[in-house]
Amino acid sequence: MYVALGASDAVGVGSTQPGSQGYVPLIGSHLPQGSHTLNLGVSGIHLHEAINRELPLALSTNPQLITVWLVTNDFVAGVPYDSYMKDLDTMLAQLHSQTQARIVMANLPDVTLLPALSRTSSDGKTQMRHEVQRWNTRLATLAQKYGVTIVDLTARDSQITSHPEYISGDGFHPSAKGYVQLANFFWSAIKA
Repeated sequence: MYVALGASDAVGVGSTQPGSQGYVPLIGSHLPQGSHTLNLGVSGIHLHEAINRELPLALSTNPQLITVWLVTNDFVAGVPYDSYMKDLDTMLAQLHSQTQARIVMANLPDVTLLPALSRTSSDGKTQMRHEVQRWNTRLATLAQKYGVTIVDLTARDSQITSHPEYISGDGFHPSAKGYVQLANFFWSAIKA
């Protein structure tokens, strides 16, 4: 059983066929025949809410693989760093202690490259990049604490946000091509 915890990106928002073009079904297509995928992604959700809505379902399924990408909404919405990290610690602790699953989690890409944030001032973008690095450093520390594999979306020059063809028309979510790239990043981490 593969379980995905996430937000609109897990749902596949931004692609023309979310049920098949999102990164979650694409990861599922790499799994052995007979594997089951449970996508718990909810558009617009923040991590704190996902602890109550998505986590209990994930824990009840006896998953062998879990992907987590629940950071961008919180970051863009201005959820306080300490609150987010406390919630992430809670979620990862429960996933680690209550499942035997392989857990793979994506961090923040350079969101300042997204067209939806193009009106942000130069100083604002510099500060935002600093915060992305701060958040990702702590995500990596928590991932190491719980044996979670990180998909580093700032590596490879933040391809998910720096290539226009990977961004959908809304200027925020991945396009179908972006989801293929995202699924490939996750899959490389899963099989490593």
